[in-house]
Parts: sequence; structure tokens; C-alpha cells
Amino acid sequence: MLQSLVGKIFGTKNDREVKKYRQNVAAINAREPHFSAMSDEALQQAFHALKESVQNNVKTLDEVLVDSFAITREASKRVLGMRHFDVQLIGGMVLHEGRIAEMKTGEGKTLVATLAVVLNAMNGKGVHVVTVNDYLASRDGTQMSALYAFLGYSTGILVEEGYNPANKRDQYACDITYGTNNEFGFDYLRDNMTYSRDHMVQRGHAYVIVDEVDSILIDEARTPLIISGPTNRTLENYTRADAVAKAMVRDEHFTVDEKDRLILITEEGIGRAEELFGVDNLYSIENSALSHHLDQALKANYIFEIDVDYVIQDGQIVIVDEFTGRLSEGRRYSEGLHQALEAKEGVIIKEETQTLADITYQNYFRMYAKIGGMTGTAQTEATEFAQIYNLDVISIPTNVPVIRQDLNDLIYKTEGEKFDAVIAKVKELHAKGQPILIGTASIEKSEKLHELIKKEKIPHTVLNAKNHTQESEIIKNAGEKGAVTIATNMAGRGVDIKVSDEIKALGGLYILGTERHENRRIDNQLRGRSGRQGDPGTSQFYLSLEDNLLRIFGSDKIKSIMERLGVEDGEYIESAMVTRAVEKAQKKVESMHFEGRKSIVEYDDVANEQRKIVYKFRGELLDPSYNVADKIDLIRSEYVNRTLAFCGIFEGIAEEEIDLERLAMTLKEEMNADIDVSLFGDKSFDSIQGTLLNVLKSQYDEKMSVVDEKLRSEIEREIYLKTLDTAWREHLYQMDSMKTGIRLRAYNQKDPLVEYKKESYNLFSELVETIKYDTIKTLHVIRFKVESAEEEAEAFARQMELEKKQEAFRMSLNHQEHENDDKKISRNDDCPCGSGLKYKNCCGKSGPKKGVFAS
Repeated sequence: MLQSLVGKIFGTKNDREVKKYRQNVAAINAREPHFSAMSDEALQQAFHALKESVQNNVKTLDEVLVDSFAITREASKRVLGMRHFDVQLIGGMVLHEGRIAEMKTGEGKTLVATLAVVLNAMNGKGVHVVTVNDYLASRDGTQMSALYAFLGYSTGILVEEGYNPANKRDQYACDITYGTNNEFGFDYLRDNMTYSRDHMVQRGHAYVIVDEVDSILIDEARTPLIISGPTNRTLENYTRADAVAKAMVRDEHFTVDEKDRLILITEEGIGRAEELFGVDNLYSIENSALSHHLDQALKANYIFEIDVDYVIQDGQIVIVDEFTGRLSEGRRYSEGLHQALEAKEGVIIKEETQTLADITYQNYFRMYAKIGGMTGTAQTEATEFAQIYNLDVISIPTNVPVIRQDLNDLIYKTEGEKFDAVIAKVKELHAKGQPILIGTASIEKSEKLHELIKKEKIPHTVLNAKNHTQESEIIKNAGEKGAVTIATNMAGRGVDIKVSDEIKALGGLYILGTERHENRRIDNQLRGRSGRQGDPGTSQFYLSLEDNLLRIFGSDKIKSIMERLGVEDGEYIESAMVTRAVEKAQKKVESMHFEGRKSIVEYDDVANEQRKIVYKFRGELLDPSYNVADKIDLIRSEYVNRTLAFCGIFEGIAEEEIDLERLAMTLKEEMNADIDVSLFGDKSFDSIQGTLLNVLKSQYDEKMSVVDEKLRSEIEREIYLKTLDTAWREHLYQMDSMKTGIRLRAYNQKDPLVEYKKESYNLFSELVETIKYDTIKTLHVIRFKVESAEEEAEAFARQMELEKKQEAFRMSLNHQEHENDDKKISRNDDCPCGSGLKYKNCCGKSGPKKGVFAS
């Protein structure tokens, strides 16, 4: 109350920030006549001079901001026919400063971004613009490229069929690159899996603007980017577990906690499961896999719902994003949950996979030196943006005041009564021709409404995850006279719904929400589809006590209010007290989700430090100038010291205690090295150490003498890389396994995160040792089978060329997360990469997955 009063008198912090920006706006406006009087050539020359002053370190970006913004606005007027409003100039400054610009729908965020893009591209390090889907990346990149070209910039767009490293590299080499968050993230992971610098595509992470920043950095941040490979585990247990789960009785054999989405098996349930599986103890070590599969089967059957959490498309389980309502193609649940869903629905069960490379969106985007973001809804998540990304949110006033009417929620007792009221309202509005956008929380509800409206013979369009490819076209037409559109709550982000003067006279677009989302921000986004640029419009939500949010989180309090008020069947209540109860329930869920995302970040931060070290060294190995021979010599020296210690030979040991036979046998087993013990004349530690090192090096150099220096370096580099990748993948698997059970340590009064940090440090220390010593052992053990150096060189060159083709082909497959049936390759076909192997044994072994804990 006091804070609100102070804000009214002195202005809020946000108001004061906006006021500061207005000083620069005045300066930009003052420069407009000067640049408007210039010819195109003179304007371009003025901009080029500005850019040169930055690149030559004569001026900073902040010092040229006013002129850069003024020139960009003038160029936009000439090329695009659009002049930046004053509030858009403020938005551009917010983006440039590495903050989030919250701007209402229809305020022209795409044009706002050009101001910060043009300014920051002067550094020559590349500017990335991230969008939520390929349509927006292509649309925005294509539309704005004319403006950028006028100012001398090149524009790249990361939308293509298949994966072509050369083309990708060209797009990233451009001054400005548009693409989706998935595309940027997966390209980063692929770059750190490649065996050739020629296949690396990204050139750094200087500055990024994230469009719909809340969707990408908040909603999608719960789903790490993961490239996976097979685990080769049996699949039959999934069908067994599914049959057992379906034979168990709810509330007798297990209980369901809908709030936390957990299932607890009762004592009776354990006995019933043991009987059905035919085992004595479900939780013994030998049956641990069965108990795990049963847990996942119960979740799949009694928590996850078809057409709500997932759909079946082309015989596959495809996850529905809980926030956007869109299909998350290529994404799979981990720990056997996806396989449990496949068993439940009777579709082909795909084998479990393990992580080959992964990164959270949080840690990917935090690699950028500067992040700017824009969205229509960010204030509800301001705390998370500040804590996780160190990003401030600045709410920018609209160019024209919003006149949309946001009516109070109407709450009914049952879902049936609510839908009856919704249909009555739709009939009323449709009769006068006012367009209606109906928001639903799931595919199931959108299809239910579709049937009800169809019975009334009202023409309408349905947009949900099953037909999301037509999203932009459907949403674009939602403002036409008489249009009735049913859509998920976030439908059509980035696409304006324009209304004619006739529609404005009818009251504009009417937003009719049929359920409150767990997150207030999603509701605000739905409301924001109406009332753009001062257009009229109305929004109202229809709720019932049977809605999931109210039923699970807040129904008791609201139900008691309705009973006290004596609400009859078919009647509704419209109360500020009830609205506050709904918001309280939403805040409770938002807090749960925030803690979940925060936990993901805290655990990935541990892995991220290790990832940066491994990827940095991997990049050095790929650099042709890196002296890999010196590194091999250093590792060999470390290996000798380690082996001597293992054999009990150390400084100051008595000669009679030295066991040279054991040393020779160890080296034979590990390095396939024949060591003549008579070579060790002087049995001092230093002498043994020096002799052993010289013998191993001379044997190695003699073996490598059959190839020239360049080929020798390539062999060493290739083996080092393969050893590193194999060990890193095994390390990720161990980290995943450890993370799965580490939270149980809380029961022993230990902080799981602290325990995870300790154990992951130990695992990483082991990883470093494994990489070094497995590399040196492999290099010493390998033998060349061909007779001449020329034949060896040709054989090795052919092998490397084949492996690079396989890699390029795998990357291409990884890029196509969802292929048409006619493009699919049978697992038993010859692999198209040309290896001569079956596809299942060659390039069909791995692919990218995107999931909460994607398998």
C-alpha cells in the first residue's frame, strides 16, 4: 500500500528508467532533419564513417548510439516504409544495454530489434537474433535484410533442409544471423562433436537478442538440449511393466499425487506387482530394473494423458509443450518414461539412449557477452531473469494507450456449466459478427469445444498442436468478421491479428479464455492478442471448480465462498476475492516451476564448468597449429611416473625391493611394449625413470617412422579426440546416473547439491586421467598392417575421409528431427554415407533429443 502510494507520488523505478531514456530520444529526434536531408549515398557514407570510428576504437557504441539510431530510423523509412516511434527507440536502447524490453503486442518488436542490431553489428563480431520458430526467423530475417543491406550489412538465416556445414558457416559469418533457439544450441553442441574444423560453424557468442525471451529463457529452459546415442538395453521389460501397471488398482495398489505428479505404491501394490512379475522381491538388486520400469509405467498410465501431455503422430509419441501447446518434435522423455508411454499406447518402442552432449538453455545463452530480450510479458518472471541471467526487465509504455477491456473472471461450479456459458457467449458474439479467439489449455479441451461449436453449426477454425504448421495463417485471419478461432493459450506469438475499421466498430477482437493457465504470464499473452496499437477489444476468462488449476491448488477456498453465496447450478460468481485466490494458486505453481528450473541450472552449472574445460581443450586439438607431439611426450612422462608408483618403485627405495619383472609385465599388458630388464643397469629411481621414458619414446618413434610428420600428427590428433569423446560420453552417463539418485541423500541430512559437486569433481579428476592414459596406451598399442609408408598414408587418409563423410551424414540426420516417411531409411539398409555397413550399425546409431531429461 505504502509502496503504491510512493510510486504514485515520485514514480516507480521503471518510470525513472524510462525517463532517462527519453533524453536520448530527444537527441535522436533532433538529428532526424539532418539525416533526412541526405541522399541515400550520403546517408550510407555517414553510417560507414560511424562504423569505422567504432572499429578503430575512436568511439564506443554508446558514443555513436544517437547517430546510429537516427540513421537506422531514416534508412527504415526509405527501405521499409516504417518509422520507429519514440517508444521503439526506448526499446532499442534497452536491448543495447543488455536488458529485457517488455512491450505490448503490436508495438513492433521486430522493428525495435533493428536499432540494437545495427548498432552492435558495428563491432564485426556478429549479432544473433533468436526467434521461437522457423517461420519467424525466416520472416523477420528476410523482411529486415533489406534495411541491413542498405547499411552495408549481410544477413544470414538458419532455416534449411538437412545439415550443410559449409552453408551454416556462411550464415554465421554474416554480420547478423537469425535462427531459432534450438538451431543455435544444437549447432554449438555439434561444433563440439566434430572431428574437423571445417565442420565447425559458429564463430563466437558476442551479442544476442532473444525474441519472446520469456518463452525461450523461461518456458523452454526446463528442456535441455541433448544429443543422444543408444544404450543397447532390452525393451521387453517395458511391455511387461505396462501390463502390470494396467492390472493394478488405483487407491488400493498405489496413490496418485496430482499436485506433484507423483505415484506411491502401497504395500498391497508391491505384493500384487511381485505376483504379476513372478518375483520374490521387487526391490532386490537383480530386480531393480523391473521396479524402475513399473514406476515409469504407472506414471505413463495414470499421470500422463493423451492429447494433453502428448499426441500420437505417424505411429510415434510426440510431446506437447505444456506452455505453448505446440508439438516438441524430436524431444523424448528420459529414464524410460517415453518408452513407457510407447508401451501404453501400443506403438513401436524405441530403445533408450544416453547423453552424448548436452547443455541447458541457461548455460548456452549465458555464454554470450551481452544478452538483450523482448517480449510482451516478462514482469511476472522478473525475479528469475535477474537471478539466473542477471537481466533487468524494463516495461516500456505503449505508443497509443491500451483501451482493451479486461473483464473479471466468471467462475462456475462444473465444467459442463462453464462450457454451456462459453457456447452461449460465442453464439451471441458471432451473431453480430465480432471475431472471437477462444483460448484453451490443452488439445483435449480444444477438440471438445470444437465438437460443441460444430453442433451449433457455427463456422470456426481449430489451432492446436495437431495442425500447428498452419499456425501463422490461422492466427492472421482470426480478426476477420465472424471469425471464430479455437487455439491454445500461446497461439500465434509473433503474428499480429489486425482488425478492420468495421471490426473496431463492433468492439474489436474478443478474447475468451476457457481456463486459467498455471502461469499468469500465459494468460496475459492470450489477452495481449487483442487491443494492439490502441485497438478496441475485450478479454474474459470462464472458469470452473473442475479446472485442473482450481481443483488441485485452490478449489476448497473457492468452493466454500460459492457455497456461502448460495450459487445455484448454471450461475457464476464474479468476485475480487475469488480472483485473488486464483492468482494465489498460480503464484504457487509458478514458484514450483521456478525452483525446478533453478535446480536444473544449479546442477548443470557443475557440469558446465567441466564442459567448458573439455570443449576448450577439444578446440585446441582441432587447431592445426597445436603441438600435439609435445602433449603426447608430456603424457608419456606422466604415465611413466604413474606406472612406477603402481609397481612400487619410488624415490629412495632400496635396490633389492625393486621388482623390474613386474614393471616389464605391466608395460607389456598396458602398452604392448617389450622391455628388456637388462637395460636398467643403474637401479636408482632417476635412472630407471629416464631409461624407461627413453625406451618407450624410441619404440614409439620407430613405429611412427613409417608415416610422414603431417600424417603422424593427424593420427595422434584423431586418436586423442576419439579417446576424449568416448571418455566424455561415459562421464556424462555417470553424471546422469549420479544425479538420478543424489537427491535421496537429503534423507541422510546431506545437501544433495553439495554431494553432487564433490562426487562430480572426483569423477572429473578420473576423466582427465582416463583421457590422458587411454590416449597414450592406444597410441603405443596400435600397429600398422600395411607394408609401405605410402600404403599406410593412403589407407589412413581413406579412413579419415570416410569418417568425415559419416560425421557429415550423421549431422544431417541429427538436423532433421522429424522426417517424412518417404525420406526414412530402414535400419537394415546399407548406410547412405558409403561405409558399407548397415545403417543401424553406422550413422543410425545416434541423434539429437530435446527433453526435460531427454533419454
